[in-house]
Amino acid sequence: MGRAYAAVLGPLAFAIVIAKGLLTGAGIEGTCAAATAALFVFAAAGYVIGQGAEMLVTESVRRQFHSAMAEWDAKQQTKTQNK
Repeated sequence: MGRAYAAVLGPLAFAIVIAKGLLTGAGIEGTCAAATAALFVFAAAGYVIGQGAEMLVTESVRRQFHSAMAEWDAKQQTKTQNK
């Protein structure tokens, strides 16, 4: 998931900086340098955010699975004891 976030946020930041440079009439060298820096910074941030999101989702699914399995196991033990 981190790679996907990085693949979206980096180019998006690059495009926004380029568009801002075009709209304000800034120099091409400075605009390209700022856009490249924004690309790397936002791609790195997207990667970290995506990895964190993946970890949260995985942990949530793991907890729900263990909870459901514990509940199922308790029902099976109750059925066995009632026979």
